[in-house]
Amino acid sequence: MFEFQNLEVYKKAKTFHLESKHLIQSIQLDKTTKDQLSRASFSIALNIAEGSGRFSKPDRRNFFIISRGSVFECVAILDILHDSDSIEESTFSSFLKKADELSRILYTMIKNLSN
Repeated sequence: MFEFQNLEVYKKAKTFHLESKHLIQSIQLDKTTKDQLSRASFSIALNIAEGSGRFSKPDRRNFFIISRGSVFECVAILDILHDSDSIEESTFSSFLKKADELSRILYTMIKNLSN
């Protein structure tokens, strides 16, 4: 097992991506939106994994910053889908809560690597 697979943030990111994929498959979305949400949610976990394999603090920090940016990208997509009535309030709130948790964990990781 790779070390990153034990990280709680990676596990949460993986779950977020799988739930995003389920959402994408369960509602009517245009191809571009499906692709963008899928890639952004996948990017969260992938950048956590890749950053965990880096040796220098600045290198690891950069990947975690990219991962956090992908969280924000997912939130923007979900916000627009919510505003256009493509997803229900409860679905939006659930994703928002999970995204907020991921963002906070990644922020702490980034700050800890800034020293």
